[in-house]
This record gives sequence, structure tokens and C-alpha cells, in this order.
Amino acid sequence: MFKNVIVKRPCRAMVEGITSAPELGKPDYDLALRQHDAYIEALKACGVAVTVLPEDEAFPDSCFVEDTAVLTRKCAIITNPGAASRNGEVEAMIPVIKEFYTEDQIEYIKAPGTLEGGDVMMVGDHFYVGRSARTNEEGIRQFIEILNRYGLTGSEVPLAEVLHLKTGVNYIENDNMLVSGEFIHKLDFEKFNKIIVPEEESYGANCIWVNGTVIVPEGYPTVLDSVKKAGYQTITTDTSEYRKLDGGLSCLSLRF
Repeated sequence: MFKNVIVKRPCRAMVEGITSAPELGKPDYDLALRQHDAYIEALKACGVAVTVLPEDEAFPDSCFVEDTAVLTRKCAIITNPGAASRNGEVEAMIPVIKEFYTEDQIEYIKAPGTLEGGDVMMVGDHFYVGRSARTNEEGIRQFIEILNRYGLTGSEVPLAEVLHLKTGVNYIENDNMLVSGEFIHKLDFEKFNKIIVPEEESYGANCIWVNGTVIVPEGYPTVLDSVKKAGYQTITTDTSEYRKLDGGLSCLSLRF
């Protein structure tokens, strides 16, 4: 169960954030703010305390807090993003994380290792780590070494097509996993109950489990129906403006 969630308000500069899909257009900032409000309310409805950090105009992508840290039940691991322009976001997050973890529970990924939280999927005490354009072999080696020191485990999952691991695969507890695209047949996940996400709804694979409820992006009816059939309570919330920046539901929060 999660007790806490950290989110960060989107800044006006988000409209100039990193994207691999410029064809979707620039985000509508006012709409993005309203969507963020609704996202926070959805989280609160799941029984967590939400820490809302103020916007930071120096970092267009800073609302995507998930990439700055991996927060486990035993330690906090501060990342080193593969996108160098985002390093300042990590520095700003450290004092916030120190409010929840003691100094001796905080670990750091160091250069030349890179790791972004969007590439990390927690399944109990095991962490799957996507090897991507943003998370490299050395970052994964350091990450798994840290996990092992705390009695946790990790394994590498090479990515071929997606930006981050959780772009296409998300664990929603109870041995259930939403999978799309390249993850449907990956041997790493063969032991799980796979909820197959059709290609035309692939963005909808990025759902988040929060204390028994699954938050599903709005506009992906097949995904929503499949999650409901798996026995979960659901909340839908729109993330259309974050999709324009390669972001989704998981990217917008640190849940622990």
C-alpha cells in the first residue's frame, strides 16, 4: 500500500518540453493545469497524502517527477537522467525526499551511469529496469547493486521501440500486468497474467495501481474494460496534454 505521493505542478515552459511526437502539437498549458488538478484528486481518492511541489520554470519537463528517483520501502535511489537537461530537476527533488527518508537510506546513481525512473517497474521486492536511450548499462549495474544491499533484486529488460519501460508495460499488482507492443511476448514477463493492450490504444498501457484502485488514462475504452474485468475499481483521468511530451500517468508522480 502507498501512503505518500509527490507531484510537481507543470510550469508554463512545459510547452517547450522534450518530445518525440511533435506531430501531436504543443500542450495547452491551461488545460494541462486542469488535468493536473484532476490527477491530484484521483490520487487523493485512493487514500494517499499528496505533496504538491510548486512549478519550476527553469525545467520544462519537471512535472514528470517519476524520472528523478525510485522510492522503495527500504531506500530512495536518486537517479541520473539520460537527458542531461533534466539533471537540475534531480537536485531540486533531493531535499523533498529527505523529508521522507533518512540520510542513510538515500542512494545515488553516479555518472557515467544514467537511469530514469520511467524505466523502473516495481513488482513486490523485484525491480525490472528498461535499458533505453535514457538508462544505460552502467546505471542499471549501479541500481541493481544498490537494491541488493537492501535485500531487494533487479533485472535488466532491453528495449527496442519505446522511450521508457513503463511506456509499454505496467504492473497493477495481483500478478496482473498491462502489456503492449514489444512487451507482449517478452520472456521476462511470461509468468504474469497479461492484459494485452491493442496497438491503437498502446498509450493506455500506462496505468497506475494505487491502493487497490487502478487509474486509467481517459479515452482508452478497451484498456478500461480489461482492467475492470480483472476486478479492479477504476478512476479515469485525462492526460492528453502530457502525452504530447511523451508523458503519462506514471510519469507525473512518485508513489511510495
